Amino acid sequence: MKRRSFVQKAGILTAGLLSRNMISLAAEPEFPVLRKPAAMRRFTSKAVENAISEFNSKVKNKELGWLFNNCFPNTLDSTVNYLPVEGKPDTYIENGDIDAMWLRDSTSQVWTYLPFIRRDKALKEMIAGVINRQVQNILKDPYANAFYKDPAKVGEWKDDLTLMLPGVHERKWEIDSLCYPIRLSYRYWQYTKDTSLFDEKWQNAIKTILKTFKEQQRKENSGPYHFQRNTAWATDNIPMQGFGYPVKPVGLICSAFRPSDDATVFSFLVPSNFFAVISLRQAAELFTLIKADPAVAKELEDLAMEVKQALQKYAVIDHETYGKVYAYEVNGMGSYNLMDDASIPSLLALPYLGTTSMTDPIYLNTRKMLHTNDNPFFYKGPAGEGIGGPHIGKNMIWPISIIVRALTSTVDEEIKSCIGMLQKSHAETGFMHESFNKDNVKQFTRPSFPLANALFGELLWKTYQERPHLLV
Repeated sequence: MKRRSFVQKAGILTAGLLSRNMISLAAEPEFPVLRKPAAMRRFTSKAVENAISEFNSKVKNKELGWLFNNCFPNTLDSTVNYLPVEGKPDTYIENGDIDAMWLRDSTSQVWTYLPFIRRDKALKEMIAGVINRQVQNILKDPYANAFYKDPAKVGEWKDDLTLMLPGVHERKWEIDSLCYPIRLSYRYWQYTKDTSLFDEKWQNAIKTILKTFKEQQRKENSGPYHFQRNTAWATDNIPMQGFGYPVKPVGLICSAFRPSDDATVFSFLVPSNFFAVISLRQAAELFTLIKADPAVAKELEDLAMEVKQALQKYAVIDHETYGKVYAYEVNGMGSYNLMDDASIPSLLALPYLGTTSMTDPIYLNTRKMLHTNDNPFFYKGPAGEGIGGPHIGKNMIWPISIIVRALTSTVDEEIKSCIGMLQKSHAETGFMHESFNKDNVKQFTRPSFPLANALFGELLWKTYQERPHLLV
């Protein structure tokens, strides 16, 4: 089913489905078993199962224990397709209700398991397979955001006005799509010190990323990428013959789409450019570590510095209420967009991605602004408060934004409040959703969203390790 159609139908049908399901749930235990039976799970990790048992034995809040049991292993239970190919690990990660693998989501869905790979060889191999599959996809088409398991499959968006290759699900150019595989490779190396994955193919993928980023600086021309779609959804289309509105070539990188898969207004997407800076530096460090091409390592470092300096010059806006803040999008000509979107990278998530300090005064000013009505996509109601975006529509809060707020907070009261809102938001389904209405948690989209489940599991595990007194 097409994603837009799915979202529309999920939003309309949710209330009716829940009302019918509540009758059957009433006769079941307070927290019924929702995980797939062990024999039906796609992948099982002993280390992850031990973590679930530990959490449930130590955390007194039984509902949080139940949610952790459902959400933390959700990616392993439901979305992993692991099968070595020619002796090398290969892992295809489904997006959940959509049979396609996003470069962004696949990284985030397994990210929470990285701390466990030192004690679970099978888990380590599975995540190595994700990196190998991402490399394969980048080399197929660096401008695509999502791919099929079958390299010959032609999908539902085959008629998009762009270069659609077999095996590509969707070809929305998003800077973060090329940052996330670097993030995963780098953290994998940090935990394992294993450099065997960084072979010629991996190095060629990094070179391809570098080439693509430079093309999208658009210093000499608009570059090779353009995108148009025959649709009534404005955010699924790019104006100006598919190249977007003009920008001034100031060193920043253009992104046709946001990590929500919605079109940008001004192509210099600030959070994604911040993400590019740290990703380029991580790639350069890995190139140096494995003694790969030193010229490429220098190019990676130089581009990172160029983008960083451009962000300092063009991404900071003087706000009459909050002082200096980061804009969400700019065009290098003085125009800017003050807002945030729930999807990561977001302005709120900058410290989570390691791109800024949590004490950066500009970030703190921005953070204050984002949780007020000065952010057009901040919503607050009886069901909770948080950030949404145009992807789902007005008054719909994304649990991801609440999770990120907690992950980037140092204040116990704020973290506890966020966990409480998330605990209420599942609407008796036992899983995190893509979004829920600010006035009614039972009006939601996507009954179980693997990306949100993974991030929620990450938050609960981090809180258990660092601030267990909040899980009461």
